[in-house]
Amino acid sequence: MSLLVVGLSHRSAPVSVLERASLNSSAQLKLLQDTVAAEPAAEAAVLATCNRIELYADVDKFHAGVAELSTLLAQHSGVGLEELTPYLYVHYEDRAVHHLFSVACGLDSMVVGEGQILGQIKDSLARAQDLHTAGRLLNDLFQQALRVGKRAHSETGIDRAGQSLVTFGLEQLSAGADVQQWARGKRALVIGAGSMSSLAAATLARAGVAEIVVANRTFERAERLARILSEGDDTDVLARAVPMDSVPGELTRADVAVSCTGATGLVLTADAVVASVQGRTGAPAVEDAAVADTPVRETAVREAGETPLPGAGSAADENCPLDLSSVSSVPSGFSVMGEAAVAGMDAATLEQHGAWAAGGTAVDRTRETGRSGPEADAELIGALAATATRVGRIPERRRPEPVVEVPRPEPVLFLLDLAMPRDVDAAVHRLAGVRLVDIESLADASADAPMAADVDMVRRIVADEVTAFGAAQRAAHITPTVVALRSMAADVVAGEIARLEGRLPGLDDKHRAEITQTVKRVVDKLLHAPTVRVKQLAAEPGGAGYADALRTLFDLDQETVASVSRAENSTTEKNRGPA
Repeated sequence: MSLLVVGLSHRSAPVSVLERASLNSSAQLKLLQDTVAAEPAAEAAVLATCNRIELYADVDKFHAGVAELSTLLAQHSGVGLEELTPYLYVHYEDRAVHHLFSVACGLDSMVVGEGQILGQIKDSLARAQDLHTAGRLLNDLFQQALRVGKRAHSETGIDRAGQSLVTFGLEQLSAGADVQQWARGKRALVIGAGSMSSLAAATLARAGVAEIVVANRTFERAERLARILSEGDDTDVLARAVPMDSVPGELTRADVAVSCTGATGLVLTADAVVASVQGRTGAPAVEDAAVADTPVRETAVREAGETPLPGAGSAADENCPLDLSSVSSVPSGFSVMGEAAVAGMDAATLEQHGAWAAGGTAVDRTRETGRSGPEADAELIGALAATATRVGRIPERRRPEPVVEVPRPEPVLFLLDLAMPRDVDAAVHRLAGVRLVDIESLADASADAPMAADVDMVRRIVADEVTAFGAAQRAAHITPTVVALRSMAADVVAGEIARLEGRLPGLDDKHRAEITQTVKRVVDKLLHAPTVRVKQLAAEPGGAGYADALRTLFDLDQETVASVSRAENSTTEKNRGPA
């Protein structure tokens, strides 16, 4: 069996696709059940966060596993397989281990080094354990991933390489200002009471907001979070809970709102935000022309009543003596009467164009004089110069200069949307007086975030841990075979001692025990070096075949080996829990 992961994240897919492919809790449970029911998979776990969806499985066939896991992701996400496939990535065996360890350390996060992913990995493992879809491999893998993540955060400064998604989002809302100074005294509304919303509320409380209102569909959870915030020793924030239907009214009072719910539809529509701003300021939150869908220049042209300029080949250039099809480099919006259009033309064509542009009649001087060559060109150029002197510069119709963009007014409402799919209508980005930061804008802002030197240290930790995990798994793979071999040897010893007692019935207990112990020592010494060495060899890359060789050499029963493996798995699962 081999480890396989198929998934998509903010690195492989646009936010719009991630948003549509997101899985709620019930969909994740159904996906796990269907995966282990599929033929190629024996174990399964789902890691679903706001910016990634990954399906891990222990499969016996690579190509069939990739096809099955991809199909299952498409079916349960509701995104067609053909549309989803270009955004999927696949990792296998050691590469899959490396990927999960990197994710656990925060190296693959939208904001490098964020530690929230550890809690999400722990939840993923607990979910798979509850459904009994995680066997020995995935239990070991996810437990080790948690340990590697904790090691990275404790042994390096990876936390300094980036911030949590919440902190980074608040920094974007404050437009680079100090978050604590920006937040001090503000009223905050937190929509949702899950782990991300709780983290946002705690971060806002530590930043110094004056009041936090928590709204949640389950009012008891909102009350519990508000109570935790009010009773916290490190803050003195005033916190209270409200039902979800109070959000519109509370939004009118709030300076900043954070939303992260599991809703499949919008929690805050553009109309609701407009109404809240109007209720707060008395003036409507109109659409800001600086970020409207229509380009600024087209809007300005339309408002000024101008007529767009014709391009090359328009009716305005009718009867022009130039071969318009040959003028391929004419910039869009310039008439062939302009200088940009005639650059590079020969002298005869230039004169014809000059005469036509001046309202004259184009004359073919080559036919008129019967001459061609440099002398004729010189004469034609002179004629063109005379025409230019008479009529002035050949007119060139240019586009008006772009309209200077008017700065947006200072926002009166700050919105942070950390949900996937989104809670806040993307159209809010276009409203004046409102600043919205969502997952998509966070991805754009963090794309060029500086990498700390600690990241290299974490990468070395990941590489070392992947090697160690692979060696341990390969060694564990041969252990049932070694146990079965020693069990067979013990059976041989017991059989021979029984045969000896039949042949020597008068053997006393002292001598029988001494003979038995001697035979066992002989067998142990004969098996010691081969079994130790085979474990060492099996732990090396490519060592998987040693188990098969051992079974073949000693004619071990395959079912005996499998029963040992099942017994070990059962004992391990009873004693195993999330790290």
